[in-house]
Amino acid sequence: MGAYRDAWQRSVENPTAFWGEAAELISWYEKPSVILDDSAAPRYSWFADGVMNTCYNAIDRHVESGRADQLALVYDSPVTGVIRRLTYAELLHDVSHFAGVLRGLGVNKGDRVVIYMPMIPEAVVAMLACARLGAIHSVVFGGFAAHELAQRIDDAQPTVVVTASCGIEVNRVISYKPLLDAALEEATHPVAHCVIVQRPEETATLVQGRDVAWSEAMSAASAVDCVPVAATDPLYILYTSGSTGRPKGVVRDNGGHAVALRWSLPNIYDTHPGQVFWAASDVGWVVGHSYIVYAPLLTGATTILYEGKPVGTPDAGAYWRVIAEHGVRTLFTAPTGFRAVKREDPTGSFVSRYDLSEFKYLFLAGERLDPETFTWASDLLKVPVTDHWWQTETGWPIAANLMGLEPMPAKAGSATMPVPGFDVRIFDEAGVEVPAGTEGLILVKTPLPPGCMTGVWGDDSKFEEIYLSQNPGYYLTGDGGHFDTDGYLFVMGRVDDVINVAGHRLSTGEIEEIIAGHPDVAECAVIGVADELKGQIPRALVVLKAGVTRDHATIESELVERVRGQLGAVASLRQVNVVDALPKTRSGKILRKSMRAIADGVEMAVPSTIDNPATLENLRPVLRPN
Repeated sequence: MGAYRDAWQRSVENPTAFWGEAAELISWYEKPSVILDDSAAPRYSWFADGVMNTCYNAIDRHVESGRADQLALVYDSPVTGVIRRLTYAELLHDVSHFAGVLRGLGVNKGDRVVIYMPMIPEAVVAMLACARLGAIHSVVFGGFAAHELAQRIDDAQPTVVVTASCGIEVNRVISYKPLLDAALEEATHPVAHCVIVQRPEETATLVQGRDVAWSEAMSAASAVDCVPVAATDPLYILYTSGSTGRPKGVVRDNGGHAVALRWSLPNIYDTHPGQVFWAASDVGWVVGHSYIVYAPLLTGATTILYEGKPVGTPDAGAYWRVIAEHGVRTLFTAPTGFRAVKREDPTGSFVSRYDLSEFKYLFLAGERLDPETFTWASDLLKVPVTDHWWQTETGWPIAANLMGLEPMPAKAGSATMPVPGFDVRIFDEAGVEVPAGTEGLILVKTPLPPGCMTGVWGDDSKFEEIYLSQNPGYYLTGDGGHFDTDGYLFVMGRVDDVINVAGHRLSTGEIEEIIAGHPDVAECAVIGVADELKGQIPRALVVLKAGVTRDHATIESELVERVRGQLGAVASLRQVNVVDALPKTRSGKILRKSMRAIADGVEMAVPSTIDNPATLENLRPVLRPN
């Protein structure tokens, strides 16, 4: 492990020198002389006096350096039967003109733009156009309901919202415009303008004076140049679920983000300029931000934008078709996707139908990669399969097998080694570091490397309160795990009340708030339970108010629909059970961990703090009917 060990050691012992070298990989209007600013520790800043533009680094400089005719983006949409290819020159044309549209609608440096889009090229164009202007984009996953969108509009307070007339889910059209209209009606923040991409599958009704059609606006727009911004200026806000029940806006800066992602693609994913990288995710999630849009384009690679599913669009060979047709070198997706393929095609028969000779690596993240899926994918594809671990807050991997720097033998269940820049430690609940082989809380010594979150939008104190206060000098990941004696990191799962559904972090507190709003519900608890396909899914237990005599099945069904309506289908809540009581400690804390253990079939002692042991025992047949 010579190359890896040397790089990691330098990154933690002399981060200024390490990241100063990495900063040479991007273009600056003014090169930074201050690489790491620790004057406000534990809040650190990277490249504090540097001036640059992320969009320039992602597009313009490649056009200027001779890559104008290279493919920048391939849009592959099996749900519409459309494949569209954009060169770097064509992407520059679209981005610079849409930046002109936004500027004409009053968007300037520092203003926010909410992007509520399906997986179409216009979503990428809108993100990059914001970066071009120095505006701050906040992409909201297109599967979220109107209430979720309204919350984010009120928090980000955008000047403009960009959306499309509809999204397409396999063979079902989802109308976006009515959801946007409902969100704007609910939100207290007034949005002056909305830009609507009219898709052939559905035409939206526009509100006169507020809404403008994308195509008409683009035809009248003039191109605008990149706006220089400070490296520390925000690039985007991405809302992630927190254990408080209300989503928090993770803020990412421009300079540190660009440097980290540009370093990561060749060193972790072994993908270089001119090669094809595919992150099979959604632009509404952090993977889409980092590895559909920014990292490949900052590198000068070709990125795939896929509007489809692992199965059903049209079959379990969807991954292999895209890889073969577009010459994909590296695929990055969630274990959920591979579990779906394995369920539909357990023998992997579809692989033999496609030429995968260009395919070199499979990276999986978003939830823990179970050993069975790791082994199945490894045996089937005969390429390195890498489980790696990171978070919305970090923006890029904390631990991985660095295929471009120095590949290492894989271990099933492990995310391999900490990535250079991340000094990972394991602590017990008393704040004492524990030896290899001992489970504990996973912490990262500060300063965090470039590319990690720089704050929480609108509430800077929350960043320190949530992440930095429990163990001073360390970032709290919220995950638990251990190192083995070889230094391999094993991440075992969340230790808070955020659950991971198919790679999407959702707050159980947020789901509980929705359920508790039902007029018949007295109290409730939502837990994440193991699921073969999605990693975790939520289960809800509710206690009804005294005197409620309505049919329990009807109430349970209403609660499922209530969560779907307010949070969206992404929550995957399918099972709600009415129970007589919830198990609690003597102080009144609901024993979610104990219920989760029962549901997952894990043997654990009944906590000594429980108020009434019979309450927990009575739930066993409900939580674990088999």
